[in-house]
Amino acid sequence: MENFEKKFFVHSSSIVDENVIIGAGTKIWYFSHILKNTQIGDNCIIGQNVSIGPDVQIGKDCKIQNNVSVYKGVTLEEGVFCGPSCVFTNVYNPRAFIERKNEFLPTLVKKGATIGANATILCGITIGRYALIGAGAVVKGNVPDYGIVVGVPAKQIGWACKCGVPFKKVKKFICSRCGSSYQLKGKNFTVLKETL
Repeated sequence: MENFEKKFFVHSSSIVDENVIIGAGTKIWYFSHILKNTQIGDNCIIGQNVSIGPDVQIGKDCKIQNNVSVYKGVTLEEGVFCGPSCVFTNVYNPRAFIERKNEFLPTLVKKGATIGANATILCGITIGRYALIGAGAVVKGNVPDYGIVVGVPAKQIGWACKCGVPFKKVKKFICSRCGSSYQLKGKNFTVLKETL
């Protein structure tokens, strides 16, 4: 573990393996385990009973709430929120009696995305920038930038502002909270102006 003169906090009940890099301002709380060759960016908050790694990349400004495991093959870009007890997988068809570590499928969660409490993210997909995944959703396919998905299996029900305000399905979107504006062109949700 690289400590950089104690510029981050690790609770005494947590374990950090070898060859781990933890960014300045990051806080790792109770009973968490950061496995080898993992990199966590600056100013992250890692909640209670979180397991990360091995070989995982976490961007800066992420919040990983209690009881989340971020397995090998999962990458979180900056500013990702993982709600309590959300679940990532890394093998699509696991069996206890068959070794499938060579079949891990990569999962990418892009900048600013939010994953709700108890959501399940199946491996091999990409969750787009600033997407919102509803609590308890089971996500089996890619989610577009700014998309909102809910349900089992998850289905897209709308779009979200960068600040998290949901939009109904219309052609033009202006956020009531931050004033950002967006436009739907075909299936593409495009930014006209973002204020954040």
